[in-house]
Amino acid sequence: MPPSTSTSAENVPSPATPYFTPTHAQSPGTPVSPSASTPTLLTPLTHRSVTLKNRIVVAPMCQYSTAPSGPQIGALTDYHIATLGHYALKGAALVFVEATGVQPNGRISPNCPGLWSDAQIEGLRRVADFCHAQGALCGIQLAHAGRKASTAAPWVAGRAGKPSIRAPAEVGGWPKDVVGPMGGVEEAWDLKGESEEGGYYPPRQLSEAEIKELVGDWAAAAKRAVQAGVDVIEIHGAHGYLVHQFLSPITNRRTDRYGGSLENRSRLLFEIIEAVRGVIPESMPLWLRLSATEWMEESDLAKKLGSWDLPSTIEVAKRLPNAGIDLLDVSSGGNHPKQSINMFDSRDYQTRMAGEIRKAVREAGKELLIGAVGLITEAEQARDIVQEEAREAEALTDAKGKEPRADVVLVARQFMREPEWVLRVAHELGVDVAWPSQFLRVRFGGKNIKRAAAL
Repeated sequence: MPPSTSTSAENVPSPATPYFTPTHAQSPGTPVSPSASTPTLLTPLTHRSVTLKNRIVVAPMCQYSTAPSGPQIGALTDYHIATLGHYALKGAALVFVEATGVQPNGRISPNCPGLWSDAQIEGLRRVADFCHAQGALCGIQLAHAGRKASTAAPWVAGRAGKPSIRAPAEVGGWPKDVVGPMGGVEEAWDLKGESEEGGYYPPRQLSEAEIKELVGDWAAAAKRAVQAGVDVIEIHGAHGYLVHQFLSPITNRRTDRYGGSLENRSRLLFEIIEAVRGVIPESMPLWLRLSATEWMEESDLAKKLGSWDLPSTIEVAKRLPNAGIDLLDVSSGGNHPKQSINMFDSRDYQTRMAGEIRKAVREAGKELLIGAVGLITEAEQARDIVQEEAREAEALTDAKGKEPRADVVLVARQFMREPEWVLRVAHELGVDVAWPSQFLRVRFGGKNIKRAAAL
């Protein structure tokens, strides 16, 4: 949105909400005077008919804050407007709603959101409307937790001194309807299926008929997201949730058409993509999150069964553009408790893999945007991940000559620490960007800072 030149005294209302909220003179997070020296990070990106005003995306973050039962089960509330809306207000280009269950038993916890019912559309619409009123796009990550479902919120487990505890039926859980590609006590995520001390329930194996129903429910949830006014949909295929469980030979040892070869293990993923792409507008971007590796390559299990690794991801990634995926969001891990990396102690491991995937897909002659995520906290770090070599900026000589690792950055925890992260990053990169109208008096830099500070 360009700066307003109106001399009217009217405080112009945004048309995106049924209640009054002002339209910003310029969309927060956009350069006041863009030029050839503007870092790629703060330039627009268009795919299909949607334009991100900058390359900074708020990644999906579980909040465990919806009702576990009753008429409001799984529906977003004012809490989600307050949190997600603030990221939109402070300049993020696209704000994702957290992992949202396409079936009731697809939630991670009883307090996770869902979109299996029309009753859940309105809560999502209110979040999307507020994001739009702040000049941001709104996305949703559609998911099924598989064998990692029916657990309690992490702070509830923390009070019990455990990393995870099961959510029984008494608190809204579904202990008898936790599902996965495989079934049995030995398939519980933490390998403690026979123990009452386990943090996860043993799953039962999905039948082919149930898989078909699941694919249909994914499409139905996508249709509801479109009705709610969401701009981007992401399919969650990472972190050991159901799609990842099917992809990995460690957790998928089926002997039917959904198990065995990579083609069979990825069948569910591509059926979901086809179903979702078939019910959303052609103009709507469709994203996919994958774990590039599950960090099990050196394990005894992998030596026996194989594992989901970077070459597997690259092979699948090359098929994604033809299937209708516009961007691959590259994460890692989460499918097995014996993974060989502590993701919280590493820094650029995922961005390096994102770069390898991006390069391999391009060398194959395919067009697929890549998103990098994982411990992205600093301005120069984010800038260099997406910096385009062709952009001429003397201040960016350290980034020249390098191929971008990704096209956008997805940031999670840092936004929880700093909802104004976009504004801080722009300031540290020496770029004067627009701020929310209501926050101009505390703006970093800019022509009006001295005057505003005195008000």
